[in-house]
Amino acid sequence: MGRRVLPTLNEDGTRRWIRPKPSHGKWWQRRQVVAYVLMAIFFAAPHIRLFGKPVFLMDLPRREFTLMGYTFLPTDTLLFMFTLASGVIGIFLITALWGRAWCGWACPQTVYLEFLFRPIGRWFDGGYTQSRTLDKQGAWFTPRRLGKYITFFLLALFVSHTLLAFFVGTDQLYSWMVNSPAAHPSAFFFVVVFTGIVWFNFTYFREQTCLIVCPYGRWQSALIDRQSVIVAYDYNRGEPREHATKTRDPNAGDCIDCGACVQTCPTGIDIRNGLQMECVHCTQCIDACDDIMVKVGKPTGLIRYSSQDEIAGKPKHLLRLRTILYPAVLTILLGGLGTAMYLKEPADLTVLRGLDAPFATEADGRISNQIRVKVTNRRGTDMAYSIVLDGLATDGVTSQEITVVAPENPLRVKSGDTRTTSVFVLLPARAFTKGERFISITVSDERGYKESVKYRLLGPTGDTPRSVP
Repeated sequence: MGRRVLPTLNEDGTRRWIRPKPSHGKWWQRRQVVAYVLMAIFFAAPHIRLFGKPVFLMDLPRREFTLMGYTFLPTDTLLFMFTLASGVIGIFLITALWGRAWCGWACPQTVYLEFLFRPIGRWFDGGYTQSRTLDKQGAWFTPRRLGKYITFFLLALFVSHTLLAFFVGTDQLYSWMVNSPAAHPSAFFFVVVFTGIVWFNFTYFREQTCLIVCPYGRWQSALIDRQSVIVAYDYNRGEPREHATKTRDPNAGDCIDCGACVQTCPTGIDIRNGLQMECVHCTQCIDACDDIMVKVGKPTGLIRYSSQDEIAGKPKHLLRLRTILYPAVLTILLGGLGTAMYLKEPADLTVLRGLDAPFATEADGRISNQIRVKVTNRRGTDMAYSIVLDGLATDGVTSQEITVVAPENPLRVKSGDTRTTSVFVLLPARAFTKGERFISITVSDERGYKESVKYRLLGPTGDTPRSVP
């Protein structure tokens, strides 16, 4: 086997399988707590209700997005933009302050790989040493490893079903699970494909997702600066390296070149080579190095959370352009989101023209306009909306000549639903001036919501009634 060219690639082009040796230090324990909390939230979230709604639901068929009990509708482009932009800027700010803390502590790829799939894989293989031995022997299909693959498949199946619940809801998911796949082929196809992707990712592709697929590592050169806190090796203290022997030079650095930091790295890099794109800041090298330093009687912290400038002996500056700009932009976005949500009406009203001709001439000579009233109920309870048309009466037109037909008034709309009803207005031809007549349509409910929309009725422009394009 040739020397390493890339962390997961040997010189001859073959795959270098990375089997990191776990270092169960204080940082591992802290990340473990965070990882299991995040996994618990992921698996429990589809089943939790807040204000009668799921805490998270991206209902694609209905084009609705529910977050923490609040439902974003297709008309909420501004709110969704504020929410999405706030999340992106928040990650930028975290990166500017603490480097790739997202990758090492909260990214689903890291969380599930390091704290679910890899521990189970090591247990099936017989531990870290036995895993490497099986790799060298090319024993990929031993009974124990086949058991591991089957277990990974069951876990992938569970993850894919949970993810599907975020898009269709648990009620729909339970219904599909007890019925034939023929009744819901699209959902079944999604589960099959996503289960295969999850299984392939955590069984075979693994850390290559971070190194090859994910662009976040490539962004860090633009998102961090020399003052950002990263997982760093103190070369001033560690160099020159020399193995721990009885004849060790007293002027040598604290690093004994044991390679523990490399053995424990889940992406296969050497942290002593400086900041690298492949580093996900998982802190495993910190735990491994601290353990060695204790054993050789040296202070811990040779590898630690620090910044490039701090390692170089330069002063620390918390206030920098990016640590001022990112919080300022985030504050503006969150303020805009809060203001938009506060000013948002408890219902969405849309008034549309009829689907057929702009107007029609009835047998008695009157002009008929069809108006479609579309109401979205944002309240947490079912509501009834009254529809009132103002401005129909005018000089020369008697009330007997005016007819308003509303088959469903008030319009009853369930919580979170959208309904459309039609209102037909019949007026004599002389009620129109130059082929138009402006009226006001008011929609209200019993809890104080009231909204009016100015609407233009269309009619004939001359003596002979005709359609207006």
